Amino acid sequence: MTHADQASLAAFLAAHPDVDAVEAFVFDIAGAAKGKWLTRDKALAVADKGLAMPLSVYGQDAWGCDVAGAGLAFGTGDPDGLGFAVPGRFALIPWRDGAVAQAFLVLRDATGASAEADPRAGLERIVARYAARGLTPVVAVELEFYLYRLEQGLPVPLDGPGMASWRRNDTLSLSALTAQQRLIDAIVRAAHAIGIPVDGITSEAGPGQFEINLLHRADALAMADDAMLLRRIVRGLAAAHGLGATFMAKPYGDASGSGLHIHASVNDAAGNNVLADPATGGPAAALFHAVAGLVAAMPETMLAFAPNANSFRRFRPDAHAPISAGWGNDDRSAAIRVIDGRTAGGGASATRIEHRIAGADANAYLALGAMLGAMAQGIEAGVPPPPPQSPQDPASGARLPVEWGAAIDRFAASDVATACFGARLRDIVVACKRQDRAAFMAQIDRFEYDTYLALL
Repeated sequence: MTHADQASLAAFLAAHPDVDAVEAFVFDIAGAAKGKWLTRDKALAVADKGLAMPLSVYGQDAWGCDVAGAGLAFGTGDPDGLGFAVPGRFALIPWRDGAVAQAFLVLRDATGASAEADPRAGLERIVARYAARGLTPVVAVELEFYLYRLEQGLPVPLDGPGMASWRRNDTLSLSALTAQQRLIDAIVRAAHAIGIPVDGITSEAGPGQFEINLLHRADALAMADDAMLLRRIVRGLAAAHGLGATFMAKPYGDASGSGLHIHASVNDAAGNNVLADPATGGPAAALFHAVAGLVAAMPETMLAFAPNANSFRRFRPDAHAPISAGWGNDDRSAAIRVIDGRTAGGGASATRIEHRIAGADANAYLALGAMLGAMAQGIEAGVPPPPPQSPQDPASGARLPVEWGAAIDRFAASDVATACFGARLRDIVVACKRQDRAAFMAQIDRFEYDTYLALL
């Protein structure tokens, strides 16, 4: 039986009679997996009927507490939605004892529609906006993360070959990959088993930092699923190998941050890339219109790319994380990098946009949704972007809100975020992040006491 033949949960379980339990889950606003453990019989029973789960799962803060401002748990009766498995995303969980499978779900409301609070449904609506015009976004992601050892509750950088020095730059180090070969091989196998198109892993600049590259897909929803599921695989397998893995945007103050770089082009009904000039294969006018939409929307939609307190530690000069809404031709210091397929290899199909703002901690549905939504607005408006930034002056564009509270407020008032996600999902995201921020603001750490207690 092939992978395609196991598209339904019932078919997968029939092909795996040894499976005695199923882990069924959704991804919430924070990107955390939330769900239930099911016996095999229960999983078979819900394969067609759906699994009841509170819709308020999408209205929780980073600690799993209900968010009153989301309007999902309190004053509503806290109703259930029904979870149905996403086809073809079934696999054995290699870090669980015994034969345990996973089922990745989407929740539907009482009308049978995708739950409006589900960030995945928000991206689904944006993809439908392209489809209505006969267009299909083609996307790929590069996802960075750190492996670490935990000592006294704090992450400690790996000290294996090629990673001995805190300040050593291990970008593209083969010895760093070799030191983690067993874990990396396990990650690739697990990713391929669930249909995630991993095509390369590299060592990055930080100690124990790696990047996983995924092949382009003409299915933005599946690519967002890939990114979310991949984070779960990396963390689960790292723990099984005695390590921690984190997608925090900035786990160490003096080391490189971790990003979620998104590449995108757009195909027409014939499969031609509309962002490429058909005569030359280089960037077409539509690509620059998309860039204009991205640059204009970026300050308003920053929260989709930097959702957490830690996210904003990435954004500082000379840190490979842009601090202004600018663009450039093959310029990695810019927030938006225009890639010419003629020089990148691949011709017209490789002409694309790389969005370099999002941290590895971003919810992929919201990040891809904000990017593709802004591109669509730019293409529809048909206006040119501002001049490209100079690599010598990467802060020449409009300043981004690189403080959490400012980003939340800009998103809350954003017409672009409303157009992308709808007012309801926008408000739920804002309510969740405001509750997160309030909890952080109530904490005072040791460094703050050491600085101010005796000084003031």
